Amino acid sequence: MDLTPDQVADAVERNDCPKCEVPAGSTCRTRGGKTATKYHTPRFILVPALREELEVLVPEDRGPGRPWTQGPPVEAAEAAPAAQAIRIGYARCSTAQQELQSQLDALGPVCKRIFSEKISTRVKVRPELEKALKLAYDIKEAAPETEVILTVHELKRLARNAAELMMLSAQLQAAGVQLELLTGPLTGIHDPNGMGAMFFAVLAVAAQLDRNYIREKTLEGQVSAAAKGNHGGRPKVIDDDMLTFALALKAKGVPVPEIAGKLTIKTGKNAGQSPSVASVYRALAEAEEQDARTEAEVIGPRRPVGARVTGPAAAPTPN
Repeated sequence: MDLTPDQVADAVERNDCPKCEVPAGSTCRTRGGKTATKYHTPRFILVPALREELEVLVPEDRGPGRPWTQGPPVEAAEAAPAAQAIRIGYARCSTAQQELQSQLDALGPVCKRIFSEKISTRVKVRPELEKALKLAYDIKEAAPETEVILTVHELKRLARNAAELMMLSAQLQAAGVQLELLTGPLTGIHDPNGMGAMFFAVLAVAAQLDRNYIREKTLEGQVSAAAKGNHGGRPKVIDDDMLTFALALKAKGVPVPEIAGKLTIKTGKNAGQSPSVASVYRALAEAEEQDARTEAEVIGPRRPVGARVTGPAAAPTPN
């Protein structure tokens, strides 16, 4: 929309503000009685052309930040004709290595405003999802007759588990916001009052079971790899051969800093360099702890000197 800031402001101010309750013809105001720097969302989305904007600034010549004064009254705006449905898109993937573009490509043709983020569903608060929901709720509150739809590519982009998914669906329903899925068995707009409700619940549980299955298989794979000596993560800076050499030097009384200088890292980005003194100290301490545990398992707990032995294990006392 090619309008100047003053023309946008005039269009917004033709409506009363549902939030700060200023009458038509005046700028929005803060709780402190100052002219707001931005028009409140429930007000500017009453203008059909501005319904999908995130913010509309108050022009500088209207004194944002100065004490608020009521402007001259104007004729209220005529009721806008029924608008087309407003779709707010949300896209998410779990890690930086995954790509969002396929979701954005699917949402782009149907959603003018799309919120996206790379964040795990294990994170309880997802900022971009919160923004998408707030915008949807604000639009529906200010324009109840407008159809507002939260659109996602697939079900698993929304929640961590079935319980959270069902709770989010109930919140959307209570606010009058619809949920739309672009792919999957429940493609289309979810009808919480029809047969889709039961199907939606089944899919939510199935999504959680699928997630749990993947997690269990991952853990099983880690246990199997550990049994074969592969514990994952970065390779050790000090391997077994280096540790054996370090222990031999320490037994001869060689200081740890000097031991570190005699060792050479064989693999990784630091190959050819000596390990840090801290790494050597840590490796030697872990080796000593392991030796102590092994000795305790083989010998068993030691009795204090002079302790009296009783029971079947005690040798008979000769007469």
